[in-house]
Amino acid sequence: MSKVTVTLNGREFTIGCEEGQEAYLASLAAYLDEKVSGISGQVGQIGDLRLLLMASLVVVDELKEAERRSESLNAHLDKMRDEARGGDLARNGERTQLASAIADAAERLERLAQALEQEEGQKRDESEDKPEDFAQVHA
Repeated sequence: MSKVTVTLNGREFTIGCEEGQEAYLASLAAYLDEKVSGISGQVGQIGDLRLLLMASLVVVDELKEAERRSESLNAHLDKMRDEARGGDLARNGERTQLASAIADAAERLERLAQALEQEEGQKRDESEDKPEDFAQVHA
């Protein structure tokens, strides 16, 4: 176990912590000391316990506000994901409709091509039945 010395409201405190956590613990204490200093600057030296209580309430308020923002952002993110999924579903639906329309158009083109082939075949048959030269028929 390691020890780190921190300063709060001008007083030093030595606290134990796990190996490697010294810098993190020192940064937390510095943040709390900043809050205590801000409050003591506004209300004066009203005793360490009261200053720490007020600073703790400020920090907890900040934490709760951060949690609220996080929940709001997560809800917004979930909504955006749902909308994106809905958009994907809509695009898939549009793709299905487009594929169906293309298949219908291809089917109509096929029927038109068959109808044209039949007409051409009938015209060929009719032209074979008719005499090719009017002069030959009346000669």
